[in-house]
Amino acid sequence: MKEQVVHLAYEIEVKPGEKLTLPPALVDNVGAGLWLITVQPVGTSVRVHDAFLNSYAPEDEGLYDDDPVG
Repeated sequence: MKEQVVHLAYEIEVKPGEKLTLPPALVDNVGAGLWLITVQPVGTSVRVHDAFLNSYAPEDEGLYDDDPVG
């Protein structure tokens, strides 16, 4: 059995009144096997760090200066 890591990503715009149609290049690359297909709006992120960044205050400056970088 030959193994290969494959990642295919397509950005598709669906306009009002249209239905989703997958590009033939994508369909042609999906063969036998177990696949995970995820559909999400562009601009969304699985990992959002806004809460951390918004919680940083000026008085926190230098708080972690003594921590080793690693």
